[in-house]
Amino acid sequence: MTETMTMAKAINAALADGLDGDDRVLLMGEDIGKLGGVFRVTDGLQDRFGPQRVIDTPLAESAIIGTAIGMTYRDFRVVAEIQFDGFIYPAFDQIVAQVAKLHYRSQGRVKMPLTIRVPFGGAIGSVEHHSESPESYFAHTAGLRVVTASTPQEAYSTLRAAIQSDDPVLFFEPKGKYYTKGEVDRSIVRDLETATIVASGRDVTIAAYGPTVDTALRAAIAAADEGIEVEVIDLRSISPLDVDTVVASVQRTGRLIVTHEAPAESSVSSELIASVAERAFAHLEAAPERVTGYDTPYPPSAVEHDYLPSLDRLLDAVDRTLGRRNSRTDLDYAAVTGAATTAGAAR
Repeated sequence: MTETMTMAKAINAALADGLDGDDRVLLMGEDIGKLGGVFRVTDGLQDRFGPQRVIDTPLAESAIIGTAIGMTYRDFRVVAEIQFDGFIYPAFDQIVAQVAKLHYRSQGRVKMPLTIRVPFGGAIGSVEHHSESPESYFAHTAGLRVVTASTPQEAYSTLRAAIQSDDPVLFFEPKGKYYTKGEVDRSIVRDLETATIVASGRDVTIAAYGPTVDTALRAAIAAADEGIEVEVIDLRSISPLDVDTVVASVQRTGRLIVTHEAPAESSVSSELIASVAERAFAHLEAAPERVTGYDTPYPPSAVEHDYLPSLDRLLDAVDRTLGRRNSRTDLDYAAVTGAATTAGAAR
C-alpha cells in the first residue's frame, strides 16, 4: 500500500519506523526534538518516542558526532542530524579520522552503525554554508558509505537501509526537494549501492543524483520532442559508485553526461567519467560532458539559479555530445570560472 507524502514526511516516516522497530535506534541533533528540526523533518518524533530517544543537542557538531561514536560502542544505532551542509566541517575530524576508520582498525570487532543526515544543495534562496554540496570530501574517504535520494520513495527506502546498516552512512538529503510529493511504499527497503535507470533511451546517458535527477528527467522529456532518446540514471550511491550500471548504459548509447550541484573539480563526475573511460572507451562516440555547479563559492540567492545545473545547460550538453551545437545557451563556464580564478589571484 502506498501513501502520497513529501520527501520531508518520507524521511520522518523512515525515522519513525526505524525507532519503532529497534529500541537501540536513537536520534540526535540541534533542534530536532521540541522544534521538529529546521525543516520540520523530525516533527512529532520526540512527542511519540520521548526525549531520551529523540535528543536535542547543544550547538556543537563535533560534540554530536563524538557522542554518537561513543554511543555506538554501547550498541546503540544512532542517527545524527547536521542542521545544514555547511555546518558539517566542525565534525569533519571525527567523521574521517574516527567514524570511517574504527571498523577497519579494529579488524571488524568495532562496528559503526551510525547514520549522519546532511541536508545539502541549493535552490532554497539561501547562501553559502546553507546551500553547499560537500559530498566529494566524504566520498574520497575509505570506510564511509555516501548516499542520497531524489524522490520521497528513495528517501524513505534508502534511509531505512542506512539505519539498518552496520556501516557508517552519510545520507545527503536534497533540501530543495523536501516538499516535493510522491508515492511511498513503506514496505520497500533499498540497498545502499545500486543505481537505478529511471528513464530509458538509446542516444545519450545522463547520470545524476539527488536534486539533479529531476532536472535530468525534464531534459529527457524535452529532448524527446526533438526525437532524441535520453537514458537517465539515478546514481543513488555516491560511494561506492555503481559504475557497472553506467558502463552498461554507455555501451548502448555511446555518450555520457554527468550532472550534480557540486563544483566540477575533483568531483563525483570526475571519478565517474574516468571510470567509464577506463572501462568503455571504445564505446564512446563523443567526449563525456559535465554539467555541474561552477568552481566558485556558492553565490548569493539572487543569482543561485545561474550557478545551479539547469535544463538549458543539460540540453546544450546533449547537443554537444551529438555534434549539434558547440556553445552554451546560458552562462559560459570558462568565463565564470576564469573570472573567479583571476579575482582570487588578485587578492
